[in-house]
Amino acid sequence: MAGDRVMGTAAIPDQVRASFTRQAASYEREASLQRGVAWRLARLCRALPLVEGPCADLGAGTGLLSRAIAKQRPGLELLRLDVCPALLQRGLDADAVDPASPPPTLSWDLNQGLPPELGQAALLASSFALHWLEHPAEQLEHWCRMLRPAGWLVLALPTAGSFPQWHQAAAGAQVACTALPLPEAADLIGVAEGYLRLHRLQRLRFSRRAASGLSFLRRISGLGAGASPMPGLAPGEWRRLEAHWASLPEREGGGKLLSWEMLLVVGQKPAR
Repeated sequence: MAGDRVMGTAAIPDQVRASFTRQAASYEREASLQRGVAWRLARLCRALPLVEGPCADLGAGTGLLSRAIAKQRPGLELLRLDVCPALLQRGLDADAVDPASPPPTLSWDLNQGLPPELGQAALLASSFALHWLEHPAEQLEHWCRMLRPAGWLVLALPTAGSFPQWHQAAAGAQVACTALPLPEAADLIGVAEGYLRLHRLQRLRFSRRAASGLSFLRRISGLGAGASPMPGLAPGEWRRLEAHWASLPEREGGGKLLSWEMLLVVGQKPAR
């Protein structure tokens, strides 16, 4: 891939990379929430007083956040890191970039920490990525350490309060909830507060309508975000889950209301 180097990727579960690879072509079409959060973060980046140093979009995917930041701060180029080369390439295709000078990209497993070239970083931005890592709080601490004094972290991710309807239906059906386990917001906030002066800290809720439980899961799968370390359900368990999901309250106008809890952090490492 033009502008890309492939480095260590062994630590991340293979199913996560494979899932996003399979759905790379449909990712941006399905990623309405991810796009909205990217624009929210980009607006928060617009007036940040950036010091000299490398800037990166961690878990960039197709570059939704990088492109949004570039719209708010023309000339600011972020290194796009992602474990899925197919997503990075789809982003370059969507940008319709000059093949001779594409945005810098790096295929990289964030479970291994950050590459050496991001030491003393001026800006580390990340949206919908940290929760895919095996030890999110430890990696967040590493990101904070890699910032230079007066460097900025801009972060958004779903946290453990997400999908209460899914958990409720699974409990009612007496089946395992196969949703990806998400980190606790309080744990991540504690890490960030230990290293950064927090300029913005929000716990947001976003909701989407779904006709049924299965339609919601298909939407998640269409993003490539259906991978989970939880064991799959047998057909009979799926039928019980869907039956209990059908018993959840309907949203006005039809469909079920499904919600995400999102943590948003903007923090600056104190200057020496």
